[in-house]
Amino acid sequence: MTQQAKIDQLKVQLSGFLEQLESLDPSKTSVEDIDSLIEIIEKLEADLH
Repeated sequence: MTQQAKIDQLKVQLSGFLEQLESLDPSKTSVEDIDSLIEIIEKLEADLH
């Protein structure tokens, strides 16, 4: 995969993450929800390397 393709893929993944984050209702967010978001960030980080 080219460097530009990796960047484009990460942009799409980050956009999806931000949409999920913005849609969360703090009063209804569980620990599992937060864990899921952390997993997404860790995957994004791993994809950078």
